[in-house]
Amino acid sequence: MFRPGISPPGIDAEEEQPRPVEDARQPTAAERVRTLAQSSVSALLTIPGAEPDLREPGAGVPEARTVTPDGDVLLLVPADSLEARVSAYAQDDDLAAVMEITDVAPVSVPHRLRGRAWVAGWLTPVRGEDRAVCARLLAEAAPSAPVAGTSRRMLRLEVGEAYVDDLWGEEAVEPDDFATAAPDPLAAHEAELLQHLAAAHQEQVRGLCACQGWEQAVPLALDRFGLRVRGWSGTGPCMDARFDFPEPVGTVAELRHAMHALFAAGA
Repeated sequence: MFRPGISPPGIDAEEEQPRPVEDARQPTAAERVRTLAQSSVSALLTIPGAEPDLREPGAGVPEARTVTPDGDVLLLVPADSLEARVSAYAQDDDLAAVMEITDVAPVSVPHRLRGRAWVAGWLTPVRGEDRAVCARLLAEAAPSAPVAGTSRRMLRLEVGEAYVDDLWGEEAVEPDDFATAAPDPLAAHEAELLQHLAAAHQEQVRGLCACQGWEQAVPLALDRFGLRVRGWSGTGPCMDARFDFPEPVGTVAELRHAMHALFAAGA
């Protein structure tokens, strides 16, 4: 079976992104890719040999996306887009495509690019009886997206391989692992929660990192296992500190209790 390749990450200004050195509990690579694939962060869909004109606003950017229970990625694109036109007659493994997902921190910190993920596979239109089910999944993932009507097309990306390069490191992900992975339960609320922590709990966050001697400390990432804070002083390099919750959390209510416990320990 042909497996579309994924180019390794390029070298850019974010190559100095701090990496974890502590022995912290962490989501698996498959869970991290699945979380990004089902999130609302920026994504770009490319078809090798039929690249869109990236000078056109929105070219190659799906209007909505989600992942089916079987692990296929559903994409909503304009009916007149290159992706819709090229895939109109695609069958099975005829048309290779790659979706690149870029995750940028929702708070102001040095090195805001938190990571990238690549999901490669085969692109086909959603056809027949699958259309109603896929439309419902996309509508649940993006309620404001124009799923109904003739001006949009639903496409299916059957995953052949995936790769992630993020705060935890770099790792390849097999399609079966991607299909069975679950997205982080806090992902939909993470941006709002981090912004709230940065704006309303700055002193408590700094208290967590008192032993580091940082002048600035900003909450950078949040998942069910814990909180990551980025700190720096003067012109020196920034560093990350990870704070595990006593137990993994699954809801915002559980997160509040976990954060209160962290802040109490920091105080």
